[in-house]
Amino acid sequence: MSCCAAGTESAAELEALKTEGPSAEEMWLSSRPLGDGLRQVDLIVPGVHCGACIALLEKELPSIRGVDHARVNLSTRRVSVVFGARDAGADDAAKAGYHPETVLTALGEKLKALGYPAHLPGGADETADPAMRELLKALAVAGFASMNVMLLSVSVWSGAEAATRDLFHWISALIAAPALIYSGRVFFASAWGALRHGRTNMDVPISLGVGLAYAISLYETITHGAHAYFDASVTLLFFLLAGRTLDHMMREKARSAVRNLVRLSPRGAMVIRDTGAREYLALDEIEPGMRLAIAPGDRVPVDARVVSGRSDMDFAVVNGESAPQLVEAGSLTPAGTLNLTGSLVLEATRRARESFLAEMVAMMEAAESGRAGYRRIADRASAIYAPAVHLLALGTFIGWMMVSGDWRMAMLTAVAVLIITCPCALGLAVPVVQVVAAGRLFENGIMVKDGSAMERLAQADHVVFDKTGTLTRGKPLLINAASVAPEHLALAARIARASRHPLSQALAAFDAAGDGLPGLHITETPGDGVEAITDDGDVYRLGRAVFALDARDAGVERAADASQVILSKNGAFLDIFLFSDQVRRGAAQAVARLKALGVDAEILSGDREAPVRALAGELGVSAYVAGVRPRGKVDRIKALTAEGHKPLMVGDGLNDAPALSAAHVSMAPASAADVGRMAADFVFLHDSLEAVPLAIEVSRKAGSLIRQNFALAVAYNCIAVPAAVLGHATPLIAALAMSSSSILVVLNSLRLRRKTRVEGFARPAAPEPVSRAAAAPELGARV
Repeated sequence: MSCCAAGTESAAELEALKTEGPSAEEMWLSSRPLGDGLRQVDLIVPGVHCGACIALLEKELPSIRGVDHARVNLSTRRVSVVFGARDAGADDAAKAGYHPETVLTALGEKLKALGYPAHLPGGADETADPAMRELLKALAVAGFASMNVMLLSVSVWSGAEAATRDLFHWISALIAAPALIYSGRVFFASAWGALRHGRTNMDVPISLGVGLAYAISLYETITHGAHAYFDASVTLLFFLLAGRTLDHMMREKARSAVRNLVRLSPRGAMVIRDTGAREYLALDEIEPGMRLAIAPGDRVPVDARVVSGRSDMDFAVVNGESAPQLVEAGSLTPAGTLNLTGSLVLEATRRARESFLAEMVAMMEAAESGRAGYRRIADRASAIYAPAVHLLALGTFIGWMMVSGDWRMAMLTAVAVLIITCPCALGLAVPVVQVVAAGRLFENGIMVKDGSAMERLAQADHVVFDKTGTLTRGKPLLINAASVAPEHLALAARIARASRHPLSQALAAFDAAGDGLPGLHITETPGDGVEAITDDGDVYRLGRAVFALDARDAGVERAADASQVILSKNGAFLDIFLFSDQVRRGAAQAVARLKALGVDAEILSGDREAPVRALAGELGVSAYVAGVRPRGKVDRIKALTAEGHKPLMVGDGLNDAPALSAAHVSMAPASAADVGRMAADFVFLHDSLEAVPLAIEVSRKAGSLIRQNFALAVAYNCIAVPAAVLGHATPLIAALAMSSSSILVVLNSLRLRRKTRVEGFARPAAPEPVSRAAAAPELGARV
């Protein structure tokens, strides 16, 4: 088994994976070339659960002849293996022993031998989660057993003697035994897997403590002893399983970010053959050069070029700006972009696996792998703690055997040492604080996905903001309603109801009657605007100046930093409607508070230079870059990391997802795209951007309490361990001391709840709805 909770997979499922793993041919077909004679194959490994698993696989897999290196992604449970002969041709590689079939066969066998059966990405296997089902079952059994054994223990502690006490002990033994066998296998399998590979982990002392406590309790029950410790065994199991289950749930949320991004790609497209016939082909069957028919409402399946047609398209996945962009013959349409208004004929330029969307997924997975290498405080502590506990208990047993020669006394003392040093306080030091801190954040409208995210947020020293939908509301707002003629506004609002364009929808909100223009002939010209013809033959146009006006009025000035829509009658100017975006509530205050916390800020946006510069000046942010694509945001995050910074990325769009994953820690508003929310570590529900400094403050306070808890746990061990080693603590006293240390840690953690809200955070009484829309250009204009 693996060094972690690989035992949570059902035996049947693991056995099936072992026998039905991918063949060398299947792995070869799913691999992709990297250049220099290297290829990469990605495998899903359900048994990966912790940093020790990562260390084992990244150490052992490169030992296979022909494997260059391996990278393990803990969040997605994906192992990426690079193999082949660098700078060598196929013949040279084969002569050197790097034949692909040999390498991939050895790879599959190595994974099985290490206890990590794998399968290829995709299909039901990737989305199924048998480990979660097994954890929940184990948690339920341990909870039921612990409650019943505790009730019996209370009776014994209350003074039950002789036959009654023995009866209660036997009943407790019968309840605890199946619970230990069924629920404890999560830890037993993990501990055995670690020992098999010559290592130790936190589950080894837990398994020893639980197992020996039950064994010595059973011995005491058989010999009519006064004390038994069945309650300690099953209760410890319950709390540890609860923590592992929550951790598993958080990782599932992280994995779903990549899956949601993949769903943006359609399953296929309608291909136009040379004969004019139309045929639906699956995504993987679409080749460069094929012509694709894309109807309004369809997403582009692969990177393509417009052959014919004209339409507004949503490029949010590319630049984060939801304002539609006009495309026509010759325009490029990356995979994942959404066709809004007109029918198009596209020519595929790349395969699905090489498309823009595939590149986005690859960037997210690579970033997740890098961030998954972050070692939690508890992981670092366990690397030292677990071996020390083993040696201490073994030394205690040997010492008492040499001194007294009484194996029973030596065993009781060793068990007392294991129980008193059982890492409950250490295990609670981090998660209890994180739970309390998560509660504090939730009270203020901030959701946290993973406890390690708070550890990383406490270290953040630089914030990178997206603009539209993050620093701004991203909702077009009519800013000159008071200066336009009321009858013109009412007319424009009625015409606008026929269009799906964001600016039209903003205008349509002023249609008090809500019935549009019944009886009129209304048509929309994609990229230009809407035309309405009355029964009298009058033609009203709403949209771009070049569409709405004839030559004599074509010189209407465009307002600076504002989007505009023109209303005309028979080509003559009637009125102009100006739109602008609004800064999100609390943005200026958030930037000021970040500076007070010693955190620098900058803006990275896919929007135009002028609005980005204006917003940066308004908020007091000196560093900003406009026109940035997803790759550019990721590169900037990597550059900051290389400079020694711990960047926090705050973004909302589909195009921000790779940067959110690449950052040391990330945050997104609730109005963000699904992929953005899933990729982020924090999601704030309220409209105010002051959630960002608030989360940093709470995380820093949580980090301080975690360090205090570790100090308390160390101080407890310094006092309790010598007493246990010297034989002054029975297993019962050890259990009570262990519980006391845990309670002390919990009470210290609860100090974080002294205030219901961090001072200075203004929670809005009635949050206004937030949109992801960007500051839109004039109707149908290019971005």
